Amino acid sequence: MTSLPQSELDASFKQVRFIMVQPSHPGNVGAAARAIKTMGFGELCLVSPKVEDIVSQPEAISLASGATDVLHSARIVPTLADALAPVTLGFALTARPRFLGPPPCDIRETAELAREHLASVADGKVAIVLGTERSGLTNDDIALCQRVCHIPANPEYSSLNVAQALQLAAWELRYALLSAHQAPTLPMTDGKPDPGAAPADGARVQALLEHWEEALIWVKFLDPKHPKKLMPRMRHLFSRSALSNDEVDMLRGVCTAMIKAGKQAYESNPPRLP
Repeated sequence: MTSLPQSELDASFKQVRFIMVQPSHPGNVGAAARAIKTMGFGELCLVSPKVEDIVSQPEAISLASGATDVLHSARIVPTLADALAPVTLGFALTARPRFLGPPPCDIRETAELAREHLASVADGKVAIVLGTERSGLTNDDIALCQRVCHIPANPEYSSLNVAQALQLAAWELRYALLSAHQAPTLPMTDGKPDPGAAPADGARVQALLEHWEEALIWVKFLDPKHPKKLMPRMRHLFSRSALSNDEVDMLRGVCTAMIKAGKQAYESNPPRLP
């Protein structure tokens, strides 16, 4: 797998279009915009929506949850052919098996095929096409695409909400593109390293052990006259744990609370003199 330069990675994300055919629920359009933006894409295309001015409906804006830039920049076209006009590789997302039409693949294969296409075809553009909430895509819709795409859901209940299906497709595409670029898939922090997360040095661990021993004596867990092997075992436990500075501070706070509780118990019920 060839790694993509950052500029090519960014361009790849911009060359993915999500198409919703005749959407009828504004909430699904808003949720789709949110799904697109969370995965780093930006292009939503609506084919002949059944609700007038669907992107401005309160439910659409609410479920977009901040992705109103994607929502309000959505392209609205009269036909699927218009939506696919600039597309060089279209995937028809459907739950039903199709005996005629383009070759099928699952959603993960779709993402890999899309990645390969964008990496190898100059000015390539990929589209994920989703049908209506009630009946999905027609055979004529599917015939306009180059591949049929399936999500391997529970065969006894495979009907996904259209926005949920779009979210899965967007995630798979994002992961495939990031993997090609060898880009990080975990959250990154741009701030300074947290000193509390650094490993505690030997002096801090030794001070903890002394504090811990005192605390165990105060709560009568350790008998200093008969310590047996308790403290060596504690030392081995802390050594294996590779404590951080924050963890040492936390445990010392526990020690302080144990000592305080032990002293209070002693003061409220001091031992009787013989």
